[in-house]
Amino acid sequence: MAAKQTPARAAASKSPAPRSPRKRRRERKFPALTFEEVLTIPNAIQRYAAGQKVRRLTLFEKLSKDPDSVESRQLVTASGQYGLTKGSYQAEYLELTAEGNEATGDSVPPSRKLQARFELAVKRHAPFLFLYEQLRGNRMPAKEVLLDSLSGAGLEDDEKAECIDTFTLNLKFLGLLRTVGGSERIIPIEQALEDASSTPVPLLIEHGDRIAQVETVSGGPPRGETARPAEDFSKTCFYISPIGEPNSEQRRHADFMMEYIIQPAVKEFGLKVVRADKIGKPGMIGKQVIEHILYARLVIADLSFHNPNVFYELCLRHATRLPTVQVKREVDTVPFDLNQYRTIPIETKDPYTLVPKIQTYTAEVATQVRRALQDAETGDNPISLYYPSAKLSWDGK
Repeated sequence: MAAKQTPARAAASKSPAPRSPRKRRRERKFPALTFEEVLTIPNAIQRYAAGQKVRRLTLFEKLSKDPDSVESRQLVTASGQYGLTKGSYQAEYLELTAEGNEATGDSVPPSRKLQARFELAVKRHAPFLFLYEQLRGNRMPAKEVLLDSLSGAGLEDDEKAECIDTFTLNLKFLGLLRTVGGSERIIPIEQALEDASSTPVPLLIEHGDRIAQVETVSGGPPRGETARPAEDFSKTCFYISPIGEPNSEQRRHADFMMEYIIQPAVKEFGLKVVRADKIGKPGMIGKQVIEHILYARLVIADLSFHNPNVFYELCLRHATRLPTVQVKREVDTVPFDLNQYRTIPIETKDPYTLVPKIQTYTAEVATQVRRALQDAETGDNPISLYYPSAKLSWDGK
């Protein structure tokens, strides 16, 4: 005969199982954006509010940005982490800190402005300061060496590459990463301050336009196809590039970019770089190119030489709203429709200045790739700006 259950035992049997402890969110030791990128917020406060406290919604309206988008939230958060502004992405008002005003004010002397920027962009963050103290006055070592050196900075392994890229780009923006004697060196801040009176510090101000909405555009699969290709594109970076004839300047440029900048930049993300002339499988090349544009996890578009095929393929990729990064030769201008979107300029004319900067260019590309992959469908392009709801997609059934 079963024992009679007591009320206490019955209540215990009905009580829910204890919850497993919630995993603690890992605290970042450095901002998720570069210093140059986040200057969008303090520069806008200087421009539209004369440096005074301003409503967050008003500021983003002036910038023609959605205040609640992932990108906007990241900008506000990172601006606060750099110590440029006060106010979270949910705050009613945003305002400059005293240091942020020093770093962006038009009337601030160049040396004081540079000092303020150094304090905020490097010295404020332990991993950046750790690297700077180790490297100041020396040549910029290979990324693998920097990864090893960060073992004493208290970073997780998956944070180290991003930390190095962000640190490198912050140094470049501040003018602390210079080509000296054929190699890139970390210039001490004291030397840079001496030069600041004759070298203006660059400012970043973003310009935006209106935002409109339209209905989502959908379509069917390519003619003669009934579903997405069987090939796994999740590990593919499709490099849209001017290719040209063998031994032409365009071909040499594309080969150099692919081998020395694009492939090293995407290696840490586990991506394989594919170019149209190297797809290497039977079939119609035009169809295969379109498949890669539509399905590749990442596209890097090289706007050099103003090649019409590149712009056609880039437009198609923009319509998908999938991760895209743009690069170009420094000598090439960006057409009007694209000139307000981030395009990485790479100086390829002089090999004596190009070779020492390859690591920096690789870091720039890797940083933009990281941004694109982290926020896959919010990248800015002309279609997403004017028609935020428009997206080209395939039914795949």
